Amino acid sequence: MQDAKCTDPIILNLWHPISAVADLAKGRVQETRLLGERVCYTADEEGGFAVWLSPAAHSHGSVVAAPDVSDRLPAKSAYGYLWASLGDPVDLFPLPEYDEADRRRFNSATFGVNVSAPRAVENFLDLGHLPYVHPGILGEEPHTEVREYDVEISAERDEVLATRCKVFQPRASSASTSGQDVDYIFRVPHPYCSVLYKWNPVDETRMDVVAIFMQAVSQEQVRVHFMSCVLDDVNEDRMIKRFHQTIFGQDKPILENQHPKRLPLDPRAETPIRADKSAIAYRRWLSQKGVTYGVIPASQ
Repeated sequence: MQDAKCTDPIILNLWHPISAVADLAKGRVQETRLLGERVCYTADEEGGFAVWLSPAAHSHGSVVAAPDVSDRLPAKSAYGYLWASLGDPVDLFPLPEYDEADRRRFNSATFGVNVSAPRAVENFLDLGHLPYVHPGILGEEPHTEVREYDVEISAERDEVLATRCKVFQPRASSASTSGQDVDYIFRVPHPYCSVLYKWNPVDETRMDVVAIFMQAVSQEQVRVHFMSCVLDDVNEDRMIKRFHQTIFGQDKPILENQHPKRLPLDPRAETPIRADKSAIAYRRWLSQKGVTYGVIPASQ
């Protein structure tokens, strides 16, 4: 069942990230898995892309001609990644901050994790785990209380939005020099993607943006593409990447120990607490959309 091909029309008709553009080997075919399918992709010297279902096994990195246009999957470049769809996708969600010229923009890392994409998104939304999983960086004892915040499911924007989130963090970003209360805003504009806006120590009128773009390899495996779009004129790219890699490296074993690996959508399946307001709204949103891939639907 884990490697079964996706039949969920909601998920099939979405855009999904399959590679950081910076990791594309021009003129070479690379292969990955998406929603239980083997997918090939390549980039040419002019910046064009091609993505198609893999017809048969071949040597990774070998020179293979891309198929005719009629056999290709929808593909596009956005926010530093190559996105593809196995269905008939519409527009990708907006992220206007990515186009601001003074931001540092790159893929901090891509992690393979043995968990469902929805479980990984839910963990990203969880404020309660910060002092315990990321002590000395994103939280610390005794600052463990999750303060009241607001969550909405926007039908107009088709997303979950959590605002007025505030947490104490010893080192909120690679540019931080001391601990302080930090403002967070979470967006979930895609069933498998979440965007975090957080207080920035360089320019307090604007916010850093970091996001997780999930590539669902199967129902219980994911490649997490960690996108950084930050205001930092002090640290080199490698230092910012190391900071984010450290954080996600702490999350990975927690995620892989989740049981069940798919996210239960029945509100009675797992006991919620106040800190879980975002997760409850996210599960409700998935249920309302009719998502079945990577989750345990409430009817089950």
